[in-house]
Amino acid sequence: MQAITVQDRDAGVGGLALSEVPYPRAAENDVIVEVHAAGFTPGELGWPGTWTDRAGRDRTPSVPGHELSGVVAELGYGTTGLTVGQRVFGLTDWSRNGSLAQYTAVEARNLAPLPADVDHVMAAALPISGLTAWQALFDHARLVTGQSVLIHGAAGGVGSIAVQLAREAGARVIGTGRAGDRDTALGLGADAFVDLQAGKLEDIGEVDVVFDVIGGEIFERSTALVRPGGTLVTIAEPVAVHPRDGRAVFFVVEPDRVRLADLAQRLRDGRLKPIVGAVRPLAEAASAFTPDKRTPGKTIIRVTQD
Repeated sequence: MQAITVQDRDAGVGGLALSEVPYPRAAENDVIVEVHAAGFTPGELGWPGTWTDRAGRDRTPSVPGHELSGVVAELGYGTTGLTVGQRVFGLTDWSRNGSLAQYTAVEARNLAPLPADVDHVMAAALPISGLTAWQALFDHARLVTGQSVLIHGAAGGVGSIAVQLAREAGARVIGTGRAGDRDTALGLGADAFVDLQAGKLEDIGEVDVVFDVIGGEIFERSTALVRPGGTLVTIAEPVAVHPRDGRAVFFVVEPDRVRLADLAQRLRDGRLKPIVGAVRPLAEAASAFTPDKRTPGKTIIRVTQD
């Protein structure tokens, strides 16, 4: 079968290639998924799991990509809760071959059923972005109705989902990004928007929650915006600076079948709209890691036509 592979850590994006690889083997409690659409994170070539397995052993050539939507092609021994031919979507393991392939092996618990009327491309844009946004806002920051939240990267894959979820929860939402992101963020439901290149972040005032996807200087400046008892949640880097009278949390998204099913239902109901910036074929996945122009939202790789 065909897949995007990488085997030279020093080559970076230039080491990505479309290759012929063996059909995957289903371990206990696995399913083999025929991938219809896949998502990836541009920075994942720097993740340890891209290069080594859970025991730290080299596993190259490896297949990147950790979001997928497709159809169950085969069940591993002991697998329950899913059936061959069923539409599913979800996450692949960080330390195993991923979703930029025609077929991939996934732990069944990392997948959720996908309703027949949900498009595979839209579903593939949900797993990491949707689960990350939900876990940041509600599991870690404990956002509730009436609070205020500052969401950096409000027009991006994760930020755009966070804006919609926070708005529906009854929070006051302030989004940030580049000037060109303003209309997108406000259209998703943000009450206000700050251009990080021209605006003054400090003029926002104190908020109950900050959700950071950028890190660095933006993270450090954001610590001063957290009101006493508030929370700053980041997915960019481990916390080095804390708000004076609040919490700071760094986390990595975790699989959650129940939440994935909830996100799919929100998508069906029109309450949640992932922003898909571009859809490209598997053969162009390598170049998609370094796009020649910036597009809002998430790039999705269409692997198999429906």
